[in-house]
Amino acid sequence: MANAAGGLYLEELSIGQTAQSGRTITEADILAFAAASGDTNPVHFDADYAATTRFKERIAHGMLTAGHVSAIIGTRLPGPGAVYVGQTLSFKRPVRIGDTVKTVVTVTAIDPAKGFVTLECVCSVGGKTVLDGQATVLVATTPIPTLEA
Repeated sequence: MANAAGGLYLEELSIGQTAQSGRTITEADILAFAAASGDTNPVHFDADYAATTRFKERIAHGMLTAGHVSAIIGTRLPGPGAVYVGQTLSFKRPVRIGDTVKTVVTVTAIDPAKGFVTLECVCSVGGKTVLDGQATVLVATTPIPTLEA
């Protein structure tokens, strides 16, 4: 049973439940993220500059990678209707154009009294973690049916 927005209700979630996706980072992704965020750091756009950094080449925005977590939360687990209330992130490795990012979101805690769900969030490239963290989201509870008079 989906909520009015199409996502899962709190009662439909369980510890260990997961959702995952894979997406390859493109030049268009970098351009679109910069247009939306205003982040035009040369490490994302200037190959000559990036060559002078520890990364030796252009890298994707860290928050672009984090957006993959948001996409799973907002579309699959818990899905539409879930509302972010917190997120921790730790960036472990750079993501480059052409890298395929695998994102896994796992339910680690459910607080029925408050309607909060805690999710472990991990993004990896080639089996190596590039980002990890924890999200807290507010999830609707199943409505109690009412008797029509």
